[in-house]
Amino acid sequence: MIGTCGGVGGLSRGFGVDLSLFPAVRYHSAMVQGGYTAAMDRLVERLGRLPGIGKRSAERIAFYLLKASPQEVSELASALSDLKRNVRHCSQCFNLTETDPCPICADGRRDHKTVLVVEQPADVATLESTGLYRGVYHVLMGCLAPLEGIGPGELNIESLIERVEREGVTEVILGTNPTLEGDGTALYLSQRLGKMGVKVSRLARGLPTGGSLERLSKAVLADALAGRREMAEG
Repeated sequence: MIGTCGGVGGLSRGFGVDLSLFPAVRYHSAMVQGGYTAAMDRLVERLGRLPGIGKRSAERIAFYLLKASPQEVSELASALSDLKRNVRHCSQCFNLTETDPCPICADGRRDHKTVLVVEQPADVATLESTGLYRGVYHVLMGCLAPLEGIGPGELNIESLIERVEREGVTEVILGTNPTLEGDGTALYLSQRLGKMGVKVSRLARGLPTGGSLERLSKAVLADALAGRREMAEG
């Protein structure tokens, strides 16, 4: 009898059953093909676009937000909104900031004649956490990568050249990453800046404090040998 009626739908037609009495049926009608509601599926898809977030991670985050309190979700949405509305690039160094110029560039106690060039704003945060550097920064927003179509025009290089001339910078420290692209960028900048008579230096690379030689890669050992320094007496 049930088989001839075509399942639940057949039961409803054959026996006049009101499907609104079955919550599971109503819930299923709101589901998308992937097994989630349309809203859930949309959130998982958006989260999956974030770097380092795969489908499984996106699902876990979505379920966490679903279980979170309305206040917690509202605070997260507000933080994201504030991020897009208030955070911008400093007009002088291109670091991320909520004020222009950024607090570092606006600090008169720092050495504005020494500029440390880095690839990304995250590099500034890392260096600042050491509390050892008292100069200012210049963020390139990337590095030269010809195979990816990233040339000098796509980076904040011309603004660096103009800044060195305008502010009378005496030393530029190249702090690009120790990669093929980072080294290529440093070489390009050293050639451009060298013609201006400004001192150009590169962040040292080599043996880490507390490390052992047997655990180091050939690249690190090569940098350590090339960057060796004479030991002062006394």
